[in-house]
Amino acid sequence: MKPIKQSFPWGVFCRGGVTPEQVVAEAVKVGYKSIEMLPEEHFQLVKDAGLDIAIISGHKSLPDGLNKPANHDRIEQELRDNIDKAVKWGIPSLICFSGNREGTGDIEGARICAAGLKRVIGDAEEKGVNLAMELLNSKVNHKDYQCDRTPWGVMMCDLVGSPRAKLLYDIYHMQIMEGDVIRTIQTYGDYFAHYHTAGNPGRRDMDEEQELYYPAIARAVANRDDYEGFVGHEFSPKGDPLEAMRAAYEVWNVV
Repeated sequence: MKPIKQSFPWGVFCRGGVTPEQVVAEAVKVGYKSIEMLPEEHFQLVKDAGLDIAIISGHKSLPDGLNKPANHDRIEQELRDNIDKAVKWGIPSLICFSGNREGTGDIEGARICAAGLKRVIGDAEEKGVNLAMELLNSKVNHKDYQCDRTPWGVMMCDLVGSPRAKLLYDIYHMQIMEGDVIRTIQTYGDYFAHYHTAGNPGRRDMDEEQELYYPAIARAVANRDDYEGFVGHEFSPKGDPLEAMRAAYEVWNVV
């Protein structure tokens, strides 16, 4: 078991009057290794503090994504531009989105997404950047989203056939869709470039008012000695954001 590199999206804790400088200083003090999904204007602030930027979005539009061939030219250019940005700033992964089904079957959608990623996967391989398609629930938050179950995401990655085609395993979203979180991590962890967390229901703090037992989930991730990525805490704090930042870190500080 090894320590988990913890991260959080910028907008989670930089709120309620908390300044960017306060968020970065507190992240360093607590022990975080990364702040992710932040505006580029703050990249230098984060890097100057000795923190990484674990992941950013690779292309625009969550509902209108890779499962539509008409989007492939646009997304290819966006991904190529962001791969170069990732190299410049030392960002290991980019988030990709399947898009909503809108009548597209699951096998067909996986093939179309894979074809879109194949257009840029050579560039990602050459430059050492992961393209991580995010698993999101289509039951509560993202109606009709296609990449809504782990086996579908794994099938899509296998169709691309590259070690740089990965998944962002969002524990909150997959608890809603399929549960069985720890077994999924044990079975499919090789496909996961990044994790997101939040309490369910509500997408709030990882406390005793929600149903996931995060200490055991954290140990399941830490027990994967081959995992080199980050775990990002993506939830809406119930109270003081800096207190929530500290509490989330302690839940995942299992080593």
